[in-house]
Amino acid sequence: MVRDITLGQFLPGHSFIHKMDARAKILLLMAIVVFIFVAGNYVSLLMMTIVSLLIVLMTRIKFRMYLKSMKVILFVIIFTGLINVFYGSGEVLWEWQFIRITWGGIHNAIFVIIRIITLVMVSSVLTFTTSPSDLTDAIERLLKPLKIFHVKVHEIAMMMTIALRFIPVLLEETDKIMNAQKARGADMESGGIIRRVKALMPVLIPLFVSSFRRANDLAMAMECRCYNGGNGRTRMKVLHFSWRDLAAAIFLLLTFAGVIVCNIFVPAVM
Repeated sequence: MVRDITLGQFLPGHSFIHKMDARAKILLLMAIVVFIFVAGNYVSLLMMTIVSLLIVLMTRIKFRMYLKSMKVILFVIIFTGLINVFYGSGEVLWEWQFIRITWGGIHNAIFVIIRIITLVMVSSVLTFTTSPSDLTDAIERLLKPLKIFHVKVHEIAMMMTIALRFIPVLLEETDKIMNAQKARGADMESGGIIRRVKALMPVLIPLFVSSFRRANDLAMAMECRCYNGGNGRTRMKVLHFSWRDLAAAIFLLLTFAGVIVCNIFVPAVM
């Protein structure tokens, strides 16, 4: 079901991660992404995977919610893994004309799949544990230096947050439209790829119409509330760093040191 996809949802809670400053979560997420790509062997990648799983457990959110968030990119994960199987060096396991599977290709495929899954999990932590208002304020504060170049930081942060939070709404709307079309006798699950793509046309058109209608309603509501951008606006909840953010930063620094040590003393993946 489309509505089972949890991408972009906020799940309220009282965990350690929920109580962290939104700015710290964004910066630490960026650091984790860098660490995952810096990991050059199985030991360092395993270290980052364990750290990511530990962060997921600290959110106190059911693990099945993170599994649901991977439904969107499941095809991407499988396709990327299969493509990487045919690229690599080392002992040749199977060869046919110009197609060749090597041990290096298998290692690359495993590496890429683990990286993508880990990235999706830690990225879901940010949206699951951060409210839309906090996320908007954090993005605006982090982009504040761009105001020197007359960049409308508040508007950019607002658009990014609205786009992110509209994903679950659009997924739910897609599910309703598909169920309505199936109730009218539409067949969207049989036939080849071309036939299935054609069957989605009755879904895409009303989805676009509904999206524009929702965007118009949102713009009208913001105008009725006299919204005029970030000039002169105050915040009901002021963001501030705490000991939790410092502890998380120190922990990630130690993790990064461990990744560097593993990259130096453990051979890299072929």
